[in-house]
Amino acid sequence: MENPLLPPEERPLTPDQVEALDKRRDLGHTLLVIAGQFTVIAAILLLWVGQDLAYSPGWAHPMAYYFGLALAIIAICGGVGIFLRRGAPRLD
Repeated sequence: MENPLLPPEERPLTPDQVEALDKRRDLGHTLLVIAGQFTVIAAILLLWVGQDLAYSPGWAHPMAYYFGLALAIIAICGGVGIFLRRGAPRLD
């Protein structure tokens, strides 16, 4: 008997397809965790970005560059993680 809690498109999957689906969702969850960790790092970097932009001469703004890099990692890992994690959550 099919599991009625699963979305209709996931009910007829074979065990190999279910394993591939679980691996995809696990990778998506890992990327979301990485994005969350970089969110904490970006929040800490934000404490120095204003001072760096105000007092560093010319184009020498390393904290601003690190902050921009952290935001890019958050956006990429978060977007890909959400894309891979879509669907019904796995209950262990």
